Amino acid sequence: MKAAVTVKENYEFRRIYRKGKTAVGPGLVIYCQKNRQGLSRLGITVSTKLGKAVVRNRVRRRIREIYRLNKPAMKPGWDVILVARMRAVTMEYRKLNQTYLRLLEQVGLLENPQ
Repeated sequence: MKAAVTVKENYEFRRIYRKGKTAVGPGLVIYCQKNRQGLSRLGITVSTKLGKAVVRNRVRRRIREIYRLNKPAMKPGWDVILVARMRAVTMEYRKLNQTYLRLLEQVGLLENPQ
C-alpha cells in the first residue's frame, strides 16, 4: 500500500479517535472521519497483547487485504482506522471480512448497502 493512502502520524490517529465515528465488532473496531483529500486512507493498530511480531504482522496483512478488496464499495474521502482485537488472531478470513463489511455499514461508509 502506498504511503500516500495510509494514516501514519500520531496526531492524525488521536484526532480520528477523538472526533470520528465508531463501530465495534467481535474482531475489529473501526474509527472513521471525513477528510478533505478526496481519497480514503487506512490506519491499522495492532497491540502487542495480540502476540509476537509474526502474529501481529499476519493480522495487519489480512486487514490490509480486506480493505483493498472492499475499497471500491466504500465512499471515497474518509480516514479509516481499524483496531484489531484478540479474536482477530484466530478468526477465519471470511468472518473477519464479514465483520469489516458490517462495521462499514454501521458507520455509513458503504456506497450501496444491501
